[in-house]
Amino acid sequence: MGLFRGLVFLLVLFLIQRSNTSLVKLNDNGYEDLLIAIDPGVPEDGRLIEQIKDMVTTASTYLFEATKKRFFFKNVSILIPENWERRPEYTRPKHESYNHADVRIAAPALPGRDEPYTRQFTDCGEKAEYIHFTPDYVLGKKQNEYGPSGISGINRVHKCQAGSCATRPCRTNSTTKLYEKDCQFFPDKVQTEKASIMFMQSIDSVFEFCNAENHNQEAPSLQNIKCNYRSTWEVISSSEDFENTTPMAAPPPPPVFSLLRISERILCLVLDKSGSMSSFNRLNRMNQAAQYFLLQTVENGSWVGMVHFDSAATIKSELIQIKSDSERNKLLESLPTQALGGTSICSGIEAAFQVIEKLNSQIDGSEIVLLTDGEDGTTGRCIDAVKQSGAIIHLIALGPSADEAVIEMSNITGGKHILASDIAENNGLIDAFASLTSENADTTQKLLQLESKGLTLNNDPWMNDTVIIDSTVGKDTFFLVTWEKQPPSISLWNPSGTLTEAFTQDSLSKMAYLSIPGTAQVGTWTYSLQANSNPEILTMTVTSRASNSSVPPITVNAKMNKDTNSFPSPMIVYAQVLQGYLPIIGANVTAFIESKSGKMEVLELLDNGAGADSFKDDGVYSRYFTSYSENGRYNLKVRAHGGTNSARRSSRYPLNRAAYIPGWVVDGVIEENPSRPENDEDTQTILENFSRTASGGAFVVSQVPNTPLPDVFPPSQITDLDATSEGDQIKLTWTAPGDDFDVGKVQQYIIRTSGSLIDLRDNFDDALQVNTTDLLPKEANFKETFVFKPGNVSEENVTHIYIAIQSVDKSNLTSKVSNIAQVALFIPQADPGPDESQPNPNPGESHPNQNSGVNISTIVLSVVGSVAVVSIILSTTICILTKRNSSRRPTTAF
Repeated sequence: MGLFRGLVFLLVLFLIQRSNTSLVKLNDNGYEDLLIAIDPGVPEDGRLIEQIKDMVTTASTYLFEATKKRFFFKNVSILIPENWERRPEYTRPKHESYNHADVRIAAPALPGRDEPYTRQFTDCGEKAEYIHFTPDYVLGKKQNEYGPSGISGINRVHKCQAGSCATRPCRTNSTTKLYEKDCQFFPDKVQTEKASIMFMQSIDSVFEFCNAENHNQEAPSLQNIKCNYRSTWEVISSSEDFENTTPMAAPPPPPVFSLLRISERILCLVLDKSGSMSSFNRLNRMNQAAQYFLLQTVENGSWVGMVHFDSAATIKSELIQIKSDSERNKLLESLPTQALGGTSICSGIEAAFQVIEKLNSQIDGSEIVLLTDGEDGTTGRCIDAVKQSGAIIHLIALGPSADEAVIEMSNITGGKHILASDIAENNGLIDAFASLTSENADTTQKLLQLESKGLTLNNDPWMNDTVIIDSTVGKDTFFLVTWEKQPPSISLWNPSGTLTEAFTQDSLSKMAYLSIPGTAQVGTWTYSLQANSNPEILTMTVTSRASNSSVPPITVNAKMNKDTNSFPSPMIVYAQVLQGYLPIIGANVTAFIESKSGKMEVLELLDNGAGADSFKDDGVYSRYFTSYSENGRYNLKVRAHGGTNSARRSSRYPLNRAAYIPGWVVDGVIEENPSRPENDEDTQTILENFSRTASGGAFVVSQVPNTPLPDVFPPSQITDLDATSEGDQIKLTWTAPGDDFDVGKVQQYIIRTSGSLIDLRDNFDDALQVNTTDLLPKEANFKETFVFKPGNVSEENVTHIYIAIQSVDKSNLTSKVSNIAQVALFIPQADPGPDESQPNPNPGESHPNQNSGVNISTIVLSVVGSVAVVSIILSTTICILTKRNSSRRPTTAF
């Protein structure tokens, strides 16, 4: 049971807020619809499924006890790749997809790095993206390295070179009692000690979280920094799920498992041809985007049908399996040619159900792409049918009006909701269709958008630019040009300077396209478009797929932190730039947020660990969004660009990971585990130029005043304050916040110090204030530096000075108090170590001061508030329930 105990303690719950991606919900104390997905790249192995079942079943019982008889896992789905063999016990998924997975079973992010970790970039108490387990970890092949069975052991400096290893006790400082840098903890193979859930989780006696009474608030852990020094149990207890449930009287039943195998994609286009589609060139723009989708986006092997609707619906094409260009061209012939009549959305959806049912009696997991430009007061009549159908509704809302009932359909079925305005140069419709790739396809098979650009040309007829094709893409590369009035002159040169062949022109749809055969040449492609009408609107879209199925391409995914929001609450834009599971840092990432009326807000996203960005250099680029221009829907689009020698692929492993055990102590002798690649923060690979574009979907904002917005946004909290000692002075560094969160410039800084971390946190306004007369704030996101000489500390027996900052803007709005930095009042000197030539007289003895100071992180499954989801918490602090360690000795979670 050793491995499973280790896995079980990773599946600890952390109660948090609602997620807009996970499907999990809470029902009578039981969490339903937890989704565990096996990556399409994982070779078929039935043992994985059985191990997952055992892991979750045991975890459910443990969860019940750990949450004081409040929660358990009621039902769990395991998503199985399409390339695994069919079995009678496998059924077709409904709304479940790989992107909804709470736990992913996939190859390691780096070879040899099998420790589980979280993909997390939101605040404490909010859901992370997913847990990443590797197949070897789940199958128990890494039990020694990541499955500890206890916590007693010894601290040693253990180094090996040229096949010879040397071991010596760790040196400590007589004053601080801290160990030297190279000290490692080696657990005993046989254990009797107790530890908290958030420490080494596979000890049988462990059953509690750290709470307010035994949590070490002074530990410099990520749990303390991100969760305002609260214990894990305090965060859990404040969740909506916890507050709305009571302990159960009887033990829960075991989880019920569903095995869902991904099948061929089944999709029906439901296209609005009502009279309003004749306005703003909507019908033609819809046809351009639909042609692009049918020619390029939808994957081979997919089944595609088509329905038109106005006041009634017409089936234009039954389902056709895409095998070649002939099927694609046949579907193109079914696009609508004129816009007339009223709007009956339910008629279109019901016709799509008929199309799908002719191929498959069950609609489960089928997709309906609904494009409409208007409202329909009768749409509510088919909401229940949509809920029961098992279909996924993707909504593309064209123009400022969209039916609320259809938005609800999209949300409840796990579909995408995308806004496309009537501003043609924003290329919104084509971007919307480009985002509708299969969520269950392998990344190397998905279509990636490299460029999406449009211009309104008046006096200058030229639209000239370049497109970068990097070595991770190049297969099925496709160039698409659209116009509004007259066909432009089109020239395209490859990186060698050779003019490509002519584009295929479709004058009726006002578009031209070119497919590059084979794999496109790597480098910078140059295009030149000359308008033949004045004024004219031209757009250029470029897409491609991975060039090599064994090399993951660079990808960009974008999202907002919420689907709905009310003024004056801020929102946060997130964009992940990854290659496989590895972060891409140093890229230039820009967000374009378009309102329903077409007004565009442009934001530079940052990966600097400040403001809205939780972690520096994790490949997640973030920024606050507060520039609301109107009520209603907004749409998000993101562009990422890696310039020469600027973007790097980082091998830095996520902080939120499981502990690696370097070895075990058996009869007083260290038995090493296999070494793993070093986690060197400086291990970065310089990347070639690349460019990507991605849609982040739509979101809705309400209660925005019609008058100019009042100044209600304070500066953002400083989260990266750092302090170092320079003689008798202290040097502070931090990233400047802005007047409105991370935009603009603050008016002043208030810096205070204390000899007590807790006093500074709880009574910041009463702490000793530092003179900052000469400190002139910089613009947001620039690095600030300030040096000062500390005053006298009033507390007795103080060994550290704690410092925090608060920012004030021009309207006298104040930020939250920053993270608390600390500086020792002395420079520790290492005590002389024992004579290394002398043997340890008691090699098996575990001295008390050698059993402390373990660095570790933990991964947990988290359950989200009212509609709960399984997730991963940020990180945790170590809490030894037996209180063997001094509460004054800080330990960290990493």
